[in-house]
Amino acid sequence: MCAVTKERRDRWRRYWDKHSKSYDREMGFFDRVLFKDTRKWVCSQATGGTLEVGVGTGLNLPFYPTGVRLTGIDPSEAMLRIAIKRGQDRGQVAELKQADAEALPFPDAAFDTVVCTFSLCAIPDERRAIAEMRRVLRPGGRLLLADHIAGTSWPVRAIQRFLEVFTIPLGGEHFLRRPLEHVRAHGFEIEKRERFKLGIVERIAARKPLSPSPS
Repeated sequence: MCAVTKERRDRWRRYWDKHSKSYDREMGFFDRVLFKDTRKWVCSQATGGTLEVGVGTGLNLPFYPTGVRLTGIDPSEAMLRIAIKRGQDRGQVAELKQADAEALPFPDAAFDTVVCTFSLCAIPDERRAIAEMRRVLRPGGRLLLADHIAGTSWPVRAIQRFLEVFTIPLGGEHFLRRPLEHVRAHGFEIEKRERFKLGIVERIAARKPLSPSPS
């Protein structure tokens, strides 16, 4: 994998800052048509101290159970402003900050749960991000992921490959990634996995082993 330059990362961050104004409307459409109840499926399984990687505009906030102590990070300052206001309007306590998913500013084993929905597709190095999620999870902690991934049939993947010609240079968004491969490679135990909509949508619940294992 080629290293992504700082210039490109900054350009992608500016893209998402600008995109923040229309993000909720666009994601609302995809939630209805493609992702269905995925946000609830993921967030309802969170417990204890929870880190959301790629919190965006805070669309997941209404789906966390009472008692979850939420911390959220995102590279986009504009997205975070919307998320902070959403949390304040709901009277929901959450620590939201600007940070890099590939270098999480938290100590080892700091969280009971790590959540990431529809964000790994736009993180430059998703493998490194998953390694960081594993690092900050306590032994026995849960990793909850959902994203759009490479479809199960070649015509779908051909369309996705065509879309990437535009979406990767513009906003760093990938359509052909397979997070499950990296989750398994980092030693997580897969507890639940669902894939639907021509295999385009996948949601995963995995657990970090209690005993040390190679990452």
